[in-house]
Amino acid sequence: MNYDKEMNLNNVEFGDMPPQAFLLGLLSAFDNRYQAAADAYFKEITWKQFFAIICINLCKEAPTINELSDVMGSSHQNVKQILLKLEKKGFISMVSDEKDKRKQRIIVTDFAREFLENNDNNGQQSQYVIGRIFEGVDEKSLITTIQTIMKMERNLSKI
Repeated sequence: MNYDKEMNLNNVEFGDMPPQAFLLGLLSAFDNRYQAAADAYFKEITWKQFFAIICINLCKEAPTINELSDVMGSSHQNVKQILLKLEKKGFISMVSDEKDKRKQRIIVTDFAREFLENNDNNGQQSQYVIGRIFEGVDEKSLITTIQTIMKMERNLSKI
């Protein structure tokens, strides 16, 4: 196949690499760079810990570890380690489910809510960073990217 050889990223040639392989590598590299930048932003917690708090807040009710693992796209063991560190720092608490005492529900603490307010200026800092990351990306391209990644996610779940 003849792919566009003009496409490059930081002097990395696209070459004869299939675009699917290039995209997967690009997503992995972006994830690493984004995580490093986000880890440098917060002193108290890591990006993955911050992401866990965001995901907990997205749930309609306090999630279990398994439910949060699904939302985060990570293993039960990895999420459990993140939660233990957050609990130790006072950002979350784990409480027994009222209906099934074997289940633990994850609750975001007032301390975490205060942290988010103090470190994000009511979402202004996040909006600024997001705006910079997506600078020059039109809505049509963004929607196409979202649809593509969602299809990839569905296909990945079938493997």
